[in-house]
Amino acid sequence: MQILVNGECFTTDAGNLDELCGKLGFADAKIATAVNGCFVAAPARARTRLSEADEIEIVAPRQGG
Repeated sequence: MQILVNGECFTTDAGNLDELCGKLGFADAKIATAVNGCFVAAPARARTRLSEADEIEIVAPRQGG
């Protein structure tokens, strides 16, 4: 399916947000996620199903200043 991840077109076979995060290398990372503008807490990612044309935002904290 085609989705947007941080504004970029992306093709995936991930069925849920947790699986997508793992495929993108964020499995053990502290990140914030949103689907179609709605925040998704870490415990809810596995039950958050993905659909064609969903817009996903993944934000990782940065250090520095």
